[in-house]
Amino acid sequence: METNFTNDLCSPLDGAIAAAIVGPMLGSSTELRVRRSKPADAAALADVFADSWRQAYTGIIPHASLEAIVLRRGRDWWNRASRAGDGPLVLTFADKLAGYATFGASRHAGPHKGEIYELYLSPNYQGLGFGEYLFEGSRAALDERGLKGLMVWALADNQQAQQFYWSRGGRPVAKTMERMGRRSLEKIAFGWD
Repeated sequence: METNFTNDLCSPLDGAIAAAIVGPMLGSSTELRVRRSKPADAAALADVFADSWRQAYTGIIPHASLEAIVLRRGRDWWNRASRAGDGPLVLTFADKLAGYATFGASRHAGPHKGEIYELYLSPNYQGLGFGEYLFEGSRAALDERGLKGLMVWALADNQQAQQFYWSRGGRPVAKTMERMGRRSLEKIAFGWD
């Protein structure tokens, strides 16, 4: 089965790695693509952000806090983020924006120099293995910057995120608490060397 996969990052995700990741999952008529975001993606990014955060955090983050976060990260916010030097990566499937990832230098001291700040898929595209493309695209981009070692923070109550990072080889390396509204939520950092 032939798979069409393109990657605008010109990174190690090309070639054999992309073939290993994609495998026989997709048919030849489907294009899955990981690329840098563009300002034209802002509305779709705002929708993916709102839908994925509401799906992931309803019942975990207090409602008023969650809605305030979603409201702050609207179209204008994503337009600015996409115009920034290293805007988010986006994953498109059949020309529809299905998810995004943001990443950069770790915000915490320690051996893990790179960090994936956010990695989210629209609920319509979860469970299909697409998150792995964003994860590997982010890792490749961090490697290109020379940021060795990777960490990702996830809320302890977000079992889906924890399972995703654990299945990709991440192991808990730190814990902290974050206040959201009237609740203190535990966060777990997963690390890769």
